[in-house]
Amino acid sequence: MKTIAATLGVAILTLGMSAQQPAAPKGLKAAIGATPADWKVRLDDVKAPPNSVSVVAEQNSITITTGSAGIFYKPDMKAEKDYQVVATFSQLKPTVPPQPYGLFVAGAELDKTGPRYTALLIRADGKYQIVSRNGAQVKTIVDWSTAAQMADPKGIKTSNMLSIRGLQGAVHFFVGEKEVHQMPRAAAGPDGIAGLRVGSKLNLQINDLSVKKFP
Repeated sequence: MKTIAATLGVAILTLGMSAQQPAAPKGLKAAIGATPADWKVRLDDVKAPPNSVSVVAEQNSITITTGSAGIFYKPDMKAEKDYQVVATFSQLKPTVPPQPYGLFVAGAELDKTGPRYTALLIRADGKYQIVSRNGAQVKTIVDWSTAAQMADPKGIKTSNMLSIRGLQGAVHFFVGEKEVHQMPRAAAGPDGIAGLRVGSKLNLQINDLSVKKFP
């Protein structure tokens, strides 16, 4: 098992996935330390201390505990041509208000001042959102909407599978087995890095994160 207090590859304000609209970047902070197994971390709060986020990686499981929200990625995890990015997210502790988390694709310039990615996010209230970021510009593609497949007889499931599929000219977004949105590939952004977006004060376990390339 590898356990670290995740530090910043570069810490910049990035997409603020709270209930409020995201803030634009405000600056850079020098790199300090490393993340496990080649993972990079980019936090929203440039003033966040190095121990504000922890990452535990073991076999096919990653456990992330956040203070500040941020993105987590491996630079060599690319979603290109025809692909599927998939992972199962389990929220280990509730948050009030509910905080968002999920997958992103089309990642580029993630360690610089003009990051780009498109993200599929869910919250513990059974809703999902799709957003894209290009530098300081953030666009809501699908605002918070109910995902009925996240519900069970006892309330909202604490474990949910998310996937994003790039097939020919479109990108498809799935919560569970149900497609919740599709958009032209050009609108989602050029092929790039795939990774995780995790909101603030969350404790998540992410299982079986993978990128599958279709022939």
